[in-house]
Amino acid sequence: MKDDANLVETAPRSVWHGWGDPQLKKELSPLVWRGLKLARGIEPAEQDTPPVALDDVELPASTLDDDDLAALRTLVGDAHVSVERRERIEHAGGKSYPDLYRLRTGDGSHAPDAVVFPADGSEVVEVLRLAAQREIAVVPFGGGTSVVGGVDPVRGRFASVISLDLRRLDAVVSIDETSRTATLQPGLRGAQLEAVLRPRGLTLGHFPQSYEQATLGGYLVTRSSGQASSGYGRFEQNVVAVTLATPEGELTLGGRTPSSATAAGPKLIDVLIGSEGTLGVITEMTLQLHEGPTEFAYETWAFDSFTDGFDAFRALAQDLGHGVMPDVSRLSDGEESRTILAQSAQGLAAMATFAARGAREPSLGVLRWEDTDRTTLRRRRRQAHRVLRASGARRAPASIAEHWISHRFRGPYQRDHLMDRGIFVETLETATTWANLPTLYRAVRDAISAEIGPHAVVQCHVSHLYDGGASLYYTFFCREESDPLAQWRRVKTAASDVIAAHGGTITHHHAVGTDHRAWAADEMGELGARILRAVKNELDPAGILNPGKLVPPVDDAPDACEAGAS
Repeated sequence: MKDDANLVETAPRSVWHGWGDPQLKKELSPLVWRGLKLARGIEPAEQDTPPVALDDVELPASTLDDDDLAALRTLVGDAHVSVERRERIEHAGGKSYPDLYRLRTGDGSHAPDAVVFPADGSEVVEVLRLAAQREIAVVPFGGGTSVVGGVDPVRGRFASVISLDLRRLDAVVSIDETSRTATLQPGLRGAQLEAVLRPRGLTLGHFPQSYEQATLGGYLVTRSSGQASSGYGRFEQNVVAVTLATPEGELTLGGRTPSSATAAGPKLIDVLIGSEGTLGVITEMTLQLHEGPTEFAYETWAFDSFTDGFDAFRALAQDLGHGVMPDVSRLSDGEESRTILAQSAQGLAAMATFAARGAREPSLGVLRWEDTDRTTLRRRRRQAHRVLRASGARRAPASIAEHWISHRFRGPYQRDHLMDRGIFVETLETATTWANLPTLYRAVRDAISAEIGPHAVVQCHVSHLYDGGASLYYTFFCREESDPLAQWRRVKTAASDVIAAHGGTITHHHAVGTDHRAWAADEMGELGARILRAVKNELDPAGILNPGKLVPPVDDAPDACEAGAS
């Protein structure tokens, strides 16, 4: 697969206060800062606000007693239970803005009381049984990339909480090249799996922005969707079998047939996919693989408006369908398109051309095709060209698309730099039907803009296409207020309320966690919430698993999320 030079072989080292290797953090140039000030009134703080030193993070004492720790060490070994400062701080949350802001400013109050590193599924079951007996909350932890509070160590009604780190469960158990399936452990990172598959001419084809850090278990329990979902599908579509460890024992579902190739009752495996560690801990999975591509092509197209692009991308999805449409299909609104164009000389020249044509808010479409046959790839592109030209789209330099693809995993590093400069930066996403897409796009954009004010950037793109609709992904940033966490909460609440009121899902691929739980409860309805609670009560009767996430609380019971919500 000659075009995969931009995919890392292994995950780069990460830092406790940011994303990945700090040496890869790219600072904005003085020219870009000057442009932000002139165009949007955004300027950085007078002085940088770097993270505090690790030793200056305020960390509460562990509430686990010596007997609790001894019991855990008996199960997994002395070396695999840690109450060390760094381990606890590194497991104090995920990578959301609130998680990082708290740690950067020295607030380690959310840290777990210990971090436990089991070696296999049987150890996971035993740890869960012990935790249930001793009433200790357990938060499963993979790559720690959640941006919705999904791995925050919420105690709920329990006095203590442990983070159950699955990094030791990282084996490729087996690969069936005939069926193109692989049985894998959950702590394996996406980058590590691709390094194993690539020499065999295979791929999972799942490349979310968290690819460098996230684990397969994290993909599964959050219903992840990668940037090439138009070609390879969402992660859940490639799940064949799952083994789940619970306090009540082990549960294995699927594996006898290809995914969905059975009529033996409701598809119970779907209850485990997207369960966010609230029902049990994934200890093994079997996934469908794909033939690895050898041919690649990039294209950039320009539309006169974002809504014109909606029509064109709908036609790509509905008229061409999977297997013909581009594997990566990303459409940016006018604000995001300007950001993309400003990053290269070719983009700046294209911006001038669009302006000369009267397109003041051009929308850019970035497309990437992957195939195993050059002739087939050319045919797919020709079919797409007919659809795009019929919509009024114009070709733009392919180098714009190539630049975006080569930098697609660098966004989180940019956030670290912006936070250093006193900038509030966040993302959120949703999805809806094609008919509702224009209305929802404007409503959410306007809600965010109203909360963060005129001196801000609010941009959006579509990146996941379906026959019936598409996703919307917003990125926005402005100067931090005096209380950035209150600022975040205000914007998040306003946007989420508008998403719910205008017919969008509260999350397309970030999952529910603590941040979206209230709106997810409304989305599933009271009867649906009762079904989910019933499943949890059966698998986790003590309620120790990931309190405060996903599962709506009972109206007359204390909210388990109170002690640790973002």
